[in-house]
Amino acid sequence: MKEKPKIEQLSSYKEVPFPDENIVHEDENVVVYKDGFPVTKGHLLFIPKSREQRANITLCFEYAYDWGVRGIRDYKWEGFNVGINQNECAGQSVLWPHVHMIPRRKGDTPNPRGGIRHVIPCKGNYQEHTPKDNVPLPDVDDNTLRVELDNWKERYKGYRK
Repeated sequence: MKEKPKIEQLSSYKEVPFPDENIVHEDENVVVYKDGFPVTKGHLLFIPKSREQRANITLCFEYAYDWGVRGIRDYKWEGFNVGINQNECAGQSVLWPHVHMIPRRKGDTPNPRGGIRHVIPCKGNYQEHTPKDNVPLPDVDDNTLRVELDNWKERYKGYRK
């Protein structure tokens, strides 16, 4: 089996692979970028300039929350998700801490119930106890192999049409 290349830990926020033209805000503590691969219009990344203390990343969450609320007040979007991908197993591909703020709009997904719980396929809707069309939901736990998770769409074809 071919070993996956290791993602390198960054030693400074200046090493993040985001272009300077995507910067929308910068101060002494945080840099805010437009995401290069946005999930929705307005998707932003909040990056601490230091990661020495927990307060550095906490400040990014505060900025992201405030920015999201401001977008609602300004009628740019109706809601938002704030989150972090911590470590490679959670999807982190840039190994410097950063917080995502993803604006949400009515109709951007057929069933938003469960929100960030949808990061595990078919597990987002916690009120959906019976599978549609008698298709069994995947049995996913912390020990599920990555290849099994990656193949969920093939195994559950038609589940959420």
